[in-house]
Amino acid sequence: METGKQKTFVDKIWDVFASVKLAAVIFAVIALTSMVGTVLEQNAEPAKNIRILVKFVGEAAAPAAYEFFSRLGFLDMYHSWWFLTLLFLFCANLIICSIDRLPRIWKLVTAPIHALTPDHLEKMSIKRTLTMKGKGGAADQVSASLKAIGFKPVQAEMDKDRQVYAEKGNYTRLGVYMTHLSILVIIAGAIIGVFFGFNAFLNLPEGQTSSVAYKEGGKEIPLGFDIRCDNFDVEYYGESDMPKAYKSWLTVLQGGKVVMQKSIVVNDPLTFEGITFYQSSFGTVPDSAAHGVAILRAVSKDGKSEEIQARVGDTFTIPGTGIQGRIVNFSPALSVDQNGRPFTYEENMTNPALYIEFTGPSQRFSGWVFKRLPRTWQLPDGNRVEFLNFWGVRYTGMQVRKDPGVWIVYLGCLTMAIGLYITFFMSHRRIWVNISEEKGQSKVLIAASAHRNRAAFERTIEKLAGMLAAGNKGGTK
Repeated sequence: METGKQKTFVDKIWDVFASVKLAAVIFAVIALTSMVGTVLEQNAEPAKNIRILVKFVGEAAAPAAYEFFSRLGFLDMYHSWWFLTLLFLFCANLIICSIDRLPRIWKLVTAPIHALTPDHLEKMSIKRTLTMKGKGGAADQVSASLKAIGFKPVQAEMDKDRQVYAEKGNYTRLGVYMTHLSILVIIAGAIIGVFFGFNAFLNLPEGQTSSVAYKEGGKEIPLGFDIRCDNFDVEYYGESDMPKAYKSWLTVLQGGKVVMQKSIVVNDPLTFEGITFYQSSFGTVPDSAAHGVAILRAVSKDGKSEEIQARVGDTFTIPGTGIQGRIVNFSPALSVDQNGRPFTYEENMTNPALYIEFTGPSQRFSGWVFKRLPRTWQLPDGNRVEFLNFWGVRYTGMQVRKDPGVWIVYLGCLTMAIGLYITFFMSHRRIWVNISEEKGQSKVLIAASAHRNRAAFERTIEKLAGMLAAGNKGGTK
């Protein structure tokens, strides 16, 4: 016997990377490590991840576990050398597997269909037989019926028989390669996003402008333009302190000129020059009473109104009257205890209130005016002071993200969807119809094959047989 050629080192390496088992192992390792990287917050403060680890390993072992995962690079996993190596191995395995199997698949794709012997057709799993009355004309009727169901038939002589055959969807065998390509495109887009993009945050107070965002640890990321928070507002559920929605009004400036303005809410971000600002949180700046500007509308009892901007300590006049108001105090979240004494229960602007003293020619009164409680706007003398806003004391918390690879990822996802549709819902279908004459009748044998979705193709064959039988008033079996 002739001995086979001994494999070289390169051949052995090729065989390893052409193995489906290796693909399964690499994919499993990537999945398991990604689970750890998802549970542990990437590039976060140590205290955050230690609190997470306490839930899994207990308070005593959490610091040691944190140190272990930190040394292995799990706290910045998607930039680590070993994770990128796993992705490289997976891509190499996918490419080599595809190349290794491509010649056989390509031969099936490009090989033209040809006539087969009746014995060969009898062995096919999909087949139907019927008789057609009369001589001649059967091949033309078969061709017409094949055209009606979307095939382009070819006729050929087979000894005493005539055969009509056709194929469709031969290139659908490459659908799996389209899916493989999409995976490579998605990975390429993700890697581009990791190395050429960033994830940062920005807490921007009302009225202030920033040209940078910040990564964990306070590292500045230049934006290449300025962004300003013009206003921020929160809507609550009724009189509760549960936020219902919050919105930021932002302005983008370049060279001191306004180039874009947009209000953002959760799931409706602002994007400019590839950088996206997502609404994520909010808060109150320290010493808000000293920095804020109260926006009021003073309305006299005879209908005269005026919008007023004043700070704590300033005075204003209700239009058309001699009554003056002086803002004495401000609380971002005011409540009253059991003894009727007011107190501030938190620093966030959940229930802002102004303490205003009113003086007039013959009267003097004072009290708290709440932004969220319009009933407190009405004064005892019939005038009204509406508390519209306390501006300049809140900041909008935004996630700032740049991902230049995101469109490549979208392209990969679209390619994958097309590839999966071709792979699972389309197939290479071939039909042979052998026609032989017996005693003044035509005996017809329909044989077919499909490399996928055989059940659906069998229904097509039933339809073809029915068309031929109905057209000739013959029988099928």
